[in-house]
Amino acid sequence: MSRASMRCPGCGSSNIVDDDLYCQAQLVCADCGSVVSEGSLAEESFNGPDISYSRTTAVTRKPCVNLIQGLERVKEISRILRVRREIEELALTYYKQAYEHETFLHVTLQRKEILGGCCVLASCRQQRWPITVGTISCLLNGDPAAVGEVYQEMIKVLNIQAPTFSVTDVMEAHCQEYKVSPGHVPEELAEDSKGLTKRAIALVELAADSWIVTGRQPLPIMMAAVYLAWQSLKPNAQRLKMSLEKFCKLAKVQKSKTAGTRITEMKGMLYKLGKEIPWYKEVLTPDNVVSLVGDVLQHRFSLLRRALKSHELSLLEKCPAGQVNPSSAETSSSSDVSEDAGQTPVKSSVNAEKEKQGRDGDESLKSPSEESNPQTQELTQNWGKRVLFAPPCVVNAKRKRAERPPLHVTGDEEISDSEIESYIRTPQEARDFAMMQEKLFTSNNESS
Repeated sequence: MSRASMRCPGCGSSNIVDDDLYCQAQLVCADCGSVVSEGSLAEESFNGPDISYSRTTAVTRKPCVNLIQGLERVKEISRILRVRREIEELALTYYKQAYEHETFLHVTLQRKEILGGCCVLASCRQQRWPITVGTISCLLNGDPAAVGEVYQEMIKVLNIQAPTFSVTDVMEAHCQEYKVSPGHVPEELAEDSKGLTKRAIALVELAADSWIVTGRQPLPIMMAAVYLAWQSLKPNAQRLKMSLEKFCKLAKVQKSKTAGTRITEMKGMLYKLGKEIPWYKEVLTPDNVVSLVGDVLQHRFSLLRRALKSHELSLLEKCPAGQVNPSSAETSSSSDVSEDAGQTPVKSSVNAEKEKQGRDGDESLKSPSEESNPQTQELTQNWGKRVLFAPPCVVNAKRKRAERPPLHVTGDEEISDSEIESYIRTPQEARDFAMMQEKLFTSNNESS
């Protein structure tokens, strides 16, 4: 609207003038002084510096795409594991805190994906939900060492106190994966989940007392324990003849590669303890020891003490007469067993064996034939082969490679004809070599 057509709303006068007295320009009626219209500061031009959108406060800052994808991945892992709602919410909270921390701010996308799995693992452990690092690594298709590294870094950064779990805490959840209940398999092969879990946990505890669990992956040990527990609960011919591979197909689980080795070690452990059962008069072998698993587990502590004592006495009988005093050694071994009755039997045996090794290690008691015998020297160095139960790293100790003397090659060494012929591979090379030899012989004759 032009100023000529404007009129004062108060008096109707058309005498409208600009009033620039104040910082804000406005139109005022010159007759009555009424303000006809006033300007706005927003309409004025402003030539200030440009500000990026991320630094403005006009709108609420939205999360980045990687954070949204990471939160969705945490939800997927939580629902695959079928955890409770509070565990999922706690994992999402941990992921938001860790994602914005400077430690995980500039890392690869793969490491951020592993971070989501580690948040789920920490939440499960805090809520007493048994989940292993191997399970998270399988879901993420990542390296267990990388998952463990990110997990340790995350709990340190966020100051989280997450309890650790042993293999027996995971056995209940692991046994539920085996579909061997009466509704899935025939009656003669079916087994109740509670009874199977109880027997498998007892086998794992016995394996831990026998040093089989030490330093090993948990999945093969759990699979071996479930397989032996399933066979021993109803040791009929059909179960005893079924291999581990067929059992895994029956239970609809994936077979572990090293589970067969753990089964062999557990059968050897049960065989050593089953020999000490006084009422069993038949010939016992590692193959038929499965039928005695229930008796071995019921009297495992007494059988461990009897087996350790019998093994120590057999070692004393094999020792030379002048090396160790049998009466004193027998007294010390029996006193060790009686004094350590409240402790783990395996630990008492290892301690007694180490003390005996220290007594036997005196150079004055060694005979010249014993020092020259390489088998005796190997047994002296590897004490794990002289005790009944020992850690795997001691029993299967790595041998140091013998250092070869360095070869001094100067290039002036003579090369025999047989060595030259060993390098000739084709008939053409043989003809060329013969022609060269003939030419050398002819040239030598002409020069002479």
